[in-house]
Amino acid sequence: MKNPIEQLNKVFDSRVRLGIMSALILNSRTSFNELKELMDITDGNLASHMKTLEEAGYMQVEKGFIGRKTNTTYIITTEGKKAFKSHLDALEKMIRSID
Repeated sequence: MKNPIEQLNKVFDSRVRLGIMSALILNSRTSFNELKELMDITDGNLASHMKTLEEAGYMQVEKGFIGRKTNTTYIITTEGKKAFKSHLDALEKMIRSID
């Protein structure tokens, strides 16, 4: 059996990406502004983390307009749900092994 630490996903090493994925798991789709407010980070910082998650195939971007303002919404993918669940399962195994 693999060591739980080997099962951790490096994409989720960041506290910000953990928070983003948690928000997407709970809401399935969330706007850029909602995530920015929730995570309390700058536009550039959020955009950088979102790019990493998008490149990994864990979420997809939907761009549109609300009135004349652009609106960017992020949607978690099936692959993203699976990867995040596996990561959380590995963390849980590590925590249980401490006793």
